[in-house]
Amino acid sequence: MKIKELADLVGISVRTLHHYDEIGLFKPEKTNASGHRLYFEDDLEVLQQILFYKELGFPLKKIKEIIHSPDFDRQEALELHRKTLLEKSCRISKMLELIEKMIQHSKGEIRMSNKEKFEGFNFSHNPYEQEARERWGDRAVDHSNNKIRNMSKEEQKNLEEEMSFIYRNLADLRHQSPSSQEAQSAIHKWFEWLNTIGDYSLEAFKGLGQLYVDDKRFTKNIDQFGEGLALFMRDAMAVYADNSQQ
Repeated sequence: MKIKELADLVGISVRTLHHYDEIGLFKPEKTNASGHRLYFEDDLEVLQQILFYKELGFPLKKIKEIIHSPDFDRQEALELHRKTLLEKSCRISKMLELIEKMIQHSKGEIRMSNKEKFEGFNFSHNPYEQEARERWGDRAVDHSNNKIRNMSKEEQKNLEEEMSFIYRNLADLRHQSPSSQEAQSAIHKWFEWLNTIGDYSLEAFKGLGQLYVDDKRFTKNIDQFGEGLALFMRDAMAVYADNSQQ
């Protein structure tokens, strides 16, 4: 089929397909006598993979690396897509259930404990992993992931609970000065926690704090514990890094 036919079939614009071609992401191998691009069954499968990865939040540059790698296995990729989407569906269901309970709680229809208010959050999942790979490279992220995988289920659960405790504690302190002794003591625990699963220098720690504010996805997620928490953590992390380097 020609490019317009493919665009209509898939539901994306011709301009998008032209862009994919220009960057070497999705380029048909054949053209007709007039020079028009021609797409075949194999091309459709490649495009489907691109759209799967795009839906999961991968940048085009990374998608190009993946699907054009000699080690790329389409069947394995499909299995991974299914697993990822099922996990995402499960998380959304849990969050919807939590929100329904919170609505009932706010109306006074039920009473929830503080622990129950955070049961829908899953800190073992990192929705910003791809962002981290783009900023700090695959090696650093893989090192962190391997640390977590080598932990027992109980150790992972304890790690999640500790993270939740640190966030709640910081949320309670967010109206204080980021340079206060209490704030710095709390942010020190966050620095130690991060280095439990990774290898953060003071400079990287400070940069991560800035990302909490620059990236609205981070801000939205962190501020669920208290409005303004991301900004407070950014400032506290900067003070901590600067003071520790003196």
